[in-house]
Amino acid sequence: MSVLKAENVTYVYQSKYQQVKALDGVSCDFEAGKFYAIVGQSGSGKTTLLSMLAGLGTPNDGQVVANGQSVKEFGSERHRRENVSVIYQAFNLFPSLNILENVMYPMMIQKAQAGKAKARAKELLAAVGLEEVDPRKLPAMLSGGQQQRVAIARALASDSPVILADEPTGNLDSENGQMVIDLLKRLAKEEDRCIIVVTHDLGIAAQADVIYHMKDGRLNEEERVC
Repeated sequence: MSVLKAENVTYVYQSKYQQVKALDGVSCDFEAGKFYAIVGQSGSGKTTLLSMLAGLGTPNDGQVVANGQSVKEFGSERHRRENVSVIYQAFNLFPSLNILENVMYPMMIQKAQAGKAKARAKELLAAVGLEEVDPRKLPAMLSGGQQQRVAIARALASDSPVILADEPTGNLDSENGQMVIDLLKRLAKEEDRCIIVVTHDLGIAAQADVIYHMKDGRLNEEERVC
């Protein structure tokens, strides 16, 4: 069953000298319980597509639909609160909160009990290989790779049915990167979540259930791996 889809989405932005069509009539469908990869060269439109799916931009034409309802009508902020969690390349951690509090934050927004949120946050930090790091540390005290793993743990803390990840392993070594991918794959299979990863790493893409290839703002090919 489709939980998120783009329907003939076109997005145009103004560069310094001209208008650029970043997305050109893109349509794609994402189902619960599957791990998707979106691949393509730099400038192909894959990150722009992820932004549209997250409700971080409004298409010039076409629409993004979540659970049968247009995101524009549903509300983009509500969409990000209830339908999707986003793992950003830039981490976007709260600098004044320690790493445990950062991971707890989405659960507290959803009014989870503090004790349960704390226990779940510790589980997620362990799941991304940070069980030996003092959870009282602020983000600035961590390496870039450690901050990336905190950001991943925070995104997983929400019970959103869709997780959108922009190069989630970009700041990680191969061992920790594979640990994160294995965790995302388990969430798809065991919790029936929809995982959508933008990546330039073809090794990661090869592990996906479905690969979408992007080129020049168009969806060039869909490959069903399994």
